[in-house]
Amino acid sequence: MQNLETEVIASSDYVGKYATQFITILVDYSPKLLTAFIILFVGLYAIRFINRMIRRIMISRNFDPTLSKFLADILLWVLRVLLFVTFIDQLGIGTSSFVAILGAMGLAVGLSLQGSLSNFAGGMLIILFKPFRVGDFIEAQGVSGTVLEIQIFVTKLTTTNNQTIFVPNGALSNGNIINYSLEGTRRADINFTVSYDSNLQEVKSILKTIIDNDPRILKEPAPAVVVTGLVDNGVTIAVRPWANRSDFWDVHSDVLERAKSQLYEAGIEIQPFVKEASVKPLQ
Repeated sequence: MQNLETEVIASSDYVGKYATQFITILVDYSPKLLTAFIILFVGLYAIRFINRMIRRIMISRNFDPTLSKFLADILLWVLRVLLFVTFIDQLGIGTSSFVAILGAMGLAVGLSLQGSLSNFAGGMLIILFKPFRVGDFIEAQGVSGTVLEIQIFVTKLTTTNNQTIFVPNGALSNGNIINYSLEGTRRADINFTVSYDSNLQEVKSILKTIIDNDPRILKEPAPAVVVTGLVDNGVTIAVRPWANRSDFWDVHSDVLERAKSQLYEAGIEIQPFVKEASVKPLQ
């Protein structure tokens, strides 16, 4: 019985000793803990405020929308990383060893995410050299559409049938890009194949009349109607009218429709092979 009482007293002494040590540590450490969380919450608010101010300044100075968003996002993450390092330093965690650990982790993550880093670099190149801008109609990587947004890793396109496509920036920056919005005018290459029995001068005359009677077709550069080849089923004639980019597809469609109707009325047979050499999806 006496031994039991002795063990209970010893256990109570140990509990009291550890409780005293815990309270002492808590009292000593609580100012650092409180200061660290104050720095964290104030820092998060300050970062949001700075980010909003930077965005407003870039908008007021007419910065490119894509560039301003990209720079603001990078600044946001840099400030967050600095705040996190300051937070753990205030807690008493050695930042030198922590930064070394972060560096090792960053190297490992970088090796495993080489594709993502390539997309990041591609996004930087696209923003710096501007092969296209938001609102341009482009064709690249086997797809075409209007550029909605240039993000850090991908470029967002919308197609003519309202589908959204995300193209990786790495592949986009390293491949061929056709920008249909860069120039103000475009030329349509519309090929017709007529039979060998057809009167070529009459065919060319009909097609030239169609071009001359359309006010949307530009006089300069001059449109052309030329024979481009002799194929198995007939003679290929190319119609090459120039139009403003906004009128391009209407002109293209109307020339096809009128040519078919007027050649049919003249008794000229169009062979069952019509090649539209430069036709791309509608803008």
